[in-house]
Amino acid sequence: MATATIGNSEFDRDTAVVRRAPGVYDAHLSAGWTIIQAVNGGYLLALMGRALGDALPHPDPFSVTAHYLTASVPGPAVIRTEVVRTGRTMSTGTARLIQFAEDGTEIERLRVLAAYGDLGALPDDVRTAAKPPAIPPYEHCLGPEAAPGGRPAISGSTAITERLALRLDPATAGWAVGAPSGKGEMRAWFGLADGREPDPLSLLLTVDALPPTAFDLGLSGWVPTVELTAHIRHRPAPGPLRVAITTRNLAGGFLEEDAEVWDSQDRLVAQSRQLARTVLHG
Repeated sequence: MATATIGNSEFDRDTAVVRRAPGVYDAHLSAGWTIIQAVNGGYLLALMGRALGDALPHPDPFSVTAHYLTASVPGPAVIRTEVVRTGRTMSTGTARLIQFAEDGTEIERLRVLAAYGDLGALPDDVRTAAKPPAIPPYEHCLGPEAAPGGRPAISGSTAITERLALRLDPATAGWAVGAPSGKGEMRAWFGLADGREPDPLSLLLTVDALPPTAFDLGLSGWVPTVELTAHIRHRPAPGPLRVAITTRNLAGGFLEEDAEVWDSQDRLVAQSRQLARTVLHG
């Protein structure tokens, strides 16, 4: 058996997978990345990305699409991968995350289709109208310690809060004190609490680690992801990331979230869109 991992940070340890057989990986879903009682979708995406990075011949995720079928819970899991196609510059694979009921019945939690390549081999030309989000300096943004009454301000009652170094733009943090803006926006500085520098794999976590934009719309509760597609555009430079997420339409109990992630060199390093369901009150 071989372990597919790249470091010794908490993120790396908790996304480690062990190859049991070709295309079959054992994993343990850590309780440290939960939101209420469910495991965070970005953490799960990174875990699947780790297994696919071992199964495919190319090193970096380019596009990863995940359908979240049932809520994952902390504990053992199995990831089954399949190589769909390999080419000179890109390869494509699928992965399924399986957990087991008490009677041994398999429960599929998550299914992923991903394209991998080598970000370091891409040309340097950039032609874009995109601009980094206007976020106040890090020291002027709000961390968990700014929550009223000592409550976690970042993600509600969650263990994942302790694993992240998040500083919210005050303009998008009014929901934490009962004054949401109603614009459906969330902006923040982002890093991992143990100081691990960002890389393409951790960007899969980053796109789904901020509080949901539904909070800024005046709603509260759980916002489970139905489908999420992440595009990784560049290997990020060291330093904190800036993340901006917007929602333009909440209808029929579902909303979209569009995310952009910018690195310390003002490069757009990741984008994502997800469809989420509102299991809310308010």
